[in-house]
Amino acid sequence: MNKQKLTIVGLALMGAMVGNATFDTVMAQEGSKTEQMAPKELKALQKKVKNNFDSVGYHMELIKAMGIENPELFNLYEGWMKEKPTNANIPFALGTALEREYSPKAKTYLLKAIDINPNLKEAYAALWSDASRWGEEEKGRSYLKKITEIDPEDASYAFYYASSFKNVDPAKNKALSLAVADKFNSSERGAQALYWLAHQTQDLQEKEAIYVRLKKDFSPAKFNWSGSGMSAYNDLLLKQQRYAEAGALGTELFEMTKQENWQQNAETALKFAACKQAMDNKDWDKALAILDGVKVSRYSSAFKIIPVSKAEVLHLSGQTDKAFGTLMEFYTKSPSPAVKESLVTYGNVLGKDKAAVQAAISSSLKANAKVATPFNLKNYAGSSNSLSDFKDKVTFITYWYPGCGPCRGEFPHFENVVRKFSKDRLAYIGINIVSSQNDYVLPFLKSTGYSFMPLEDVKGRDKGNLDNRGAAPMNFLIDKQGNLIFENFRTDADNEDELELMINEVNLL
Repeated sequence: MNKQKLTIVGLALMGAMVGNATFDTVMAQEGSKTEQMAPKELKALQKKVKNNFDSVGYHMELIKAMGIENPELFNLYEGWMKEKPTNANIPFALGTALEREYSPKAKTYLLKAIDINPNLKEAYAALWSDASRWGEEEKGRSYLKKITEIDPEDASYAFYYASSFKNVDPAKNKALSLAVADKFNSSERGAQALYWLAHQTQDLQEKEAIYVRLKKDFSPAKFNWSGSGMSAYNDLLLKQQRYAEAGALGTELFEMTKQENWQQNAETALKFAACKQAMDNKDWDKALAILDGVKVSRYSSAFKIIPVSKAEVLHLSGQTDKAFGTLMEFYTKSPSPAVKESLVTYGNVLGKDKAAVQAAISSSLKANAKVATPFNLKNYAGSSNSLSDFKDKVTFITYWYPGCGPCRGEFPHFENVVRKFSKDRLAYIGINIVSSQNDYVLPFLKSTGYSFMPLEDVKGRDKGNLDNRGAAPMNFLIDKQGNLIFENFRTDADNEDELELMINEVNLL
């Protein structure tokens, strides 16, 4: 297959590769615009394709010129497929163009292509990407397996195949991921396999061992996924209060990569170490001053360490009331079981029992609540639903669309949580923001068994404080009275307990 074809197919698969990211927000894809072409030029382009059916580049040029939704395009290609029934590139080109546009029509033509040529690797790749939008995980896995058989040296699809077992067979996922790291030890995919394996591993010793191997076998100066893994390793060390090791890691990585964020990480770790030393010396003012000087991203584990540490310093210095208030302010925006446990502890010191602490939490959440912007959207059963339909229930809303890889990555973790609540207590809503992918929605739900009620968004509507800003996933929790309580949170294997906690908190309002 020529290089031109491989380049175009590579572009077509960019959307498929997003499906392996788990903690990103992505903008919804819009259909490409058709460029108007004079009839004479269009005829010449059609002739060029007919004389070069194996050139996918020419096919793509023609399809773009005619328009992917143009009935004449499909008539033309149906005619060519009858004329050349043994040429797999004709249905493959049309199927690939449709897949790039996230069109449900893609599958028909891609299946025709592999029926003609069972070893057409790029068609299986496009079918895998398409299968994920239908929720057909087993089919997608079979397409990936076929690619690894056709081309065992393709590091990307060896990684994707290993990753496909993450939610169905963790042991196989682990074995295949380690095999990818072993075989492709000079590829970014080898580093990526170790990164995700560490991310998914719950045993902290095993997780750390994977990070250590990642740094050793894949230099963070060379491999981006190794650099990301070292950021996660740094977070792990901070959570365990191993500040000296975190500082040493930051210094080593700064010297290795010359990236300023590692110098900042080292400085942050040293500040935490200095804070701990000040606390040991009972120098409370110095400890608080150090913590006030720590500035980190809200996505860093240190973001949650700071308020907990401040509260501890305040409590030890005899200011338990301020400790309680500091944690309450943080908990209202970013709840976690650990922070709530500390709230209960400090509350007890102040003479508050568990019920009184819970009452204080509920009061704080209500004080920060805002009436959620109402909506009325079409469902996929021929009618519509408004926010008021879910009154007297906690309402969990996620914005998504079938082609959104991070959305699909989050759904299994949502299910692990929402299935703990009865449907008379919790309404789980998924708002599809890409109407052109509507045909995927119900098959996706049927294939996956996910339990959310699908609604179709309306482009340009006033979303008020439920605005996803054109991106997905974006998540919101609304109380039984229709007030927005929590927003802009994400859920993965490490924090399912936080989503469960948030739902329980909202249910008590």
